[in-house]
Amino acid sequence: MAHAQGKYADFEGLRERAVRLRRGGYSLRQIRDELKIYNNDILNQLVKGEPPPEWTKRPRAKDDLRARARELRLQGWTYDQIEAELGCSRSSVSLWVRDLPRPEPRYTPEEQQALMREGLAKRRAAENEERKKTKLAVHREIGELADRELFMAGVALYWAEGSKSKPYDRRERVVFVNSDPGVIETYLAWLDLLDVDRERLSFRVLIHESADVKAAHGYWAGIADVDVSVFAKPTLKKHNPKTVRKNTGDDYHGCLVICVARSADLYNRIEGWWKGIVTQAQARLR
Repeated sequence: MAHAQGKYADFEGLRERAVRLRRGGYSLRQIRDELKIYNNDILNQLVKGEPPPEWTKRPRAKDDLRARARELRLQGWTYDQIEAELGCSRSSVSLWVRDLPRPEPRYTPEEQQALMREGLAKRRAAENEERKKTKLAVHREIGELADRELFMAGVALYWAEGSKSKPYDRRERVVFVNSDPGVIETYLAWLDLLDVDRERLSFRVLIHESADVKAAHGYWAGIADVDVSVFAKPTLKKHNPKTVRKNTGDDYHGCLVICVARSADLYNRIEGWWKGIVTQAQARLR
């Protein structure tokens, strides 16, 4: 710096002129051109301590946002609300308003919980509505069910849910158990397609011992379109005190067991049909 100042012997005289120009509203560029001082270090030394004129100051783009953020904070807005309202970052909001007192909570804890429950209920209602729309749309895609389609669906349904013989225990009996009324109705329609006489069917309810057996009989009789009198003695599930039952209430009807009498031949046909489906599916994988 000493060498640089040596180049300008009358440094103090230059400084007096620079200060006078600065106070007269000159910018650094104007002072440089006026005094022919092209060394930035020297130029800054000449005007050191003198504030720049107002017209040279760049306006701060976020000044309006900062003022608005402070105004909202004083009204009790939270950081999240201010951030969403102004479209700025949380760090900026924090920098602008952190010196202001924390606003009093707008809601009591009880009111906050109520608002949360209300919001959750609205969200679930919207989600349920969307599910309904999806299910209705794909429901229409099925259209009319052809006999072959019902036949294939019934084979797969039985092999997934029906009883099956084991190499070590060949029973060869057609027995189907399920708690879904739609599954039961589809299975019965399949048996009708196969010309299985309804007189060969027997019905039994499998249900928890604490449930309403009479109501369950009435429910399944309506689903299967049979008289309550045809039901065999129900099989009652004993209560396990170590478990908490969730299958309770008016919607619980247990499972319906449907047995087909003299069904060894039918069982073997079902097993053969299923193996045929598997063979075709394996061929598509190759």
